[in-house]
Amino acid sequence: MSYKNHIASIVSSKYILGDSLIELKKLKDHSVDMVFCDPPYNLQLSKTLYRPDATKVSGVNDDWDKFNNFQDYDIFTKTWLSEIKRILKPDGCLWVIGSYHNIYRIGYILQNLNFWILNDIIWRKTNPMPNFKGTRFTNAHETLIWAANTKCSKYTFNYQTMKQLNDNKQMRSDDWLINICSGKERLKDTKNKKLHNTQKPEELLLRVILSSTKPGDLVLDPFFGTGTTGVVCKKLGRKFIGIEKNATYIKEAKKRILNVKKIKSNEIKLLNKKISKKININSIL
Repeated sequence: MSYKNHIASIVSSKYILGDSLIELKKLKDHSVDMVFCDPPYNLQLSKTLYRPDATKVSGVNDDWDKFNNFQDYDIFTKTWLSEIKRILKPDGCLWVIGSYHNIYRIGYILQNLNFWILNDIIWRKTNPMPNFKGTRFTNAHETLIWAANTKCSKYTFNYQTMKQLNDNKQMRSDDWLINICSGKERLKDTKNKKLHNTQKPEELLLRVILSSTKPGDLVLDPFFGTGTTGVVCKKLGRKFIGIEKNATYIKEAKKRILNVKKIKSNEIKLLNKKISKKININSIL
């Protein structure tokens, strides 16, 4: 199947090559059910990091993560969040992921735009990058903010499904123990190096999308990267819109999603081997 026919076969799903600040303005008001955002971290890196053995650390040093100052980053954040507010359905919800470098600034702006925060979730990495200099604690987690469009939104939450994923106990927001993206799931370039420095694991997106959408819902990802949101949406029978300004990323995302099959309605297998299990999710697939 060609890319063109593959895209046409996913009703209402599409890939958009372009700058999110421009492309978001073209989307209709109140047209999507959920938004997942993995924006630039604004790490403010000033020099190369090396391991004790003098080898270079492959960190996030991409141009898309560079801003002149906090003010520029705040303007950037307010611009795309304002568009998300317009595009999201009244009963829709938003997920944003970030590190200590940016998540607090995003949360402040998000509340100023009258989103209603439902939870902050801690993704605790089972295999984080160590602190090579030994000058700080190892940074072993990222934070996700889950927010409804407004305080009055009747948002989707598949409580029983998430409970089944957690040995029939209420799933907590402070201990999503999941590996960072690695192995066969990690996309590589022709030199066998990471294609994208911040590719997220599919299991993380599986929890996000499974918890707060219904079959057939439309999910928007304005920072699509290598397409993890699209992969999980296709597996779970959700539609998606992915916006990405890097042509290589979106090309590889299309290839990746082309090979994905929808998960059978009678079972779902989590990707993290430590907690892998099969659960019945007939009621939501």
